[in-house]
Amino acid sequence: MGFIFNEFVYYPIYNLLIFTYNILPWADFGVAIIVVTIVIKMLLIPVSKKQIESQKKMTELQPKIKEMQQKYKNDKEKQSRALMDLYKEHKTNPFSGCLPMIVQLVFLIAIYRVLFNISKTGLMIDGTGLYAFVKNPGQINPNFLGIIDLSSALKITSLAIKDVPHLILVALAAFSQYVQSKMMMAKKEKETPKTENSKEDFAQIMSKQMLFLGPLLTLYIGIQFPAGLALYWLVSTVFMIVQQYQLGKEIKKTA
Repeated sequence: MGFIFNEFVYYPIYNLLIFTYNILPWADFGVAIIVVTIVIKMLLIPVSKKQIESQKKMTELQPKIKEMQQKYKNDKEKQSRALMDLYKEHKTNPFSGCLPMIVQLVFLIAIYRVLFNISKTGLMIDGTGLYAFVKNPGQINPNFLGIIDLSSALKITSLAIKDVPHLILVALAAFSQYVQSKMMMAKKEKETPKTENSKEDFAQIMSKQMLFLGPLLTLYIGIQFPAGLALYWLVSTVFMIVQQYQLGKEIKKTA
């Protein structure tokens, strides 16, 4: 499994990042991270769209699902059979949204590892894993726009004026995570029918907790790890916000 991950996900992303850095006229690793992140996110748009469509179908079926669960609450076998018939009738699968999520998670882990491993060496490329057509740039310029060292992490105990751009980058990454979580929560609340006696289920409770846990986790990662990871997180999240908004509009038109 590790071989498949390295050969078909990790090394292609690693080489794409170095190749992009090599062809950029500005020799800016931050710009290379932005370009590669956008390219990967664009390639995953069909996967993301399938996941959102699956989530929408399951949301629309929630009232009927709860009705079946209540009707057969004392007979789990009948409940399972009734739910399977419901899914079959509406041509949906409760697990169909899992595969797209797993695919996106695999790419997230891969690019995270690429950036983390490069940052560990102080952005010095040793050539291991590079394809023959990708030139080894050696020492990569660590400065993003000339103001943020992408290979360094923040030292909270000894912050200086030069760290302000880095702090702003981390804060923006955390804020964008909050905006995305807020959009997801608002979407679920809007699409989930309300009743007088309705109670929050586990998923709703978790969504509300992630509204704050997500940004806090992003803040922690941004402070503890090199700035290159915070930049990737920011670009990735902003892309997902725009994508979520656009796909939501497309699905609404076709509904």
